[in-house]
Amino acid sequence: MQRSRGFKSKSRKKLTKVQREGRTNPITKRMQKYENGDLVHIIIDPSIQKGQPHPRFHGKTGQIVGQKGKAYLVALKDGNKAKELIVRPDHLKLQE
Repeated sequence: MQRSRGFKSKSRKKLTKVQREGRTNPITKRMQKYENGDLVHIIIDPSIQKGQPHPRFHGKTGQIVGQKGKAYLVALKDGNKAKELIVRPDHLKLQE
């Protein structure tokens, strides 16, 4: 049987995460609250698959425009097109 060549099989190397001591998924990242208008970086955490955006958006910066359940709506420009992503807070980081 031939191996899978889906889009996720090509992007695994980009999302490797340096393993650190202690807890791998701190609950504080999941509990973070964002307000409308906050600028956030999309940093995909590969250990949490739920609410994960497409790998093409890894490292991009967007603006919070709303909330949908536990996830946030993030608006950003992909080339010249405006897009709106649904992303869980595990994959977001507030811009300083």
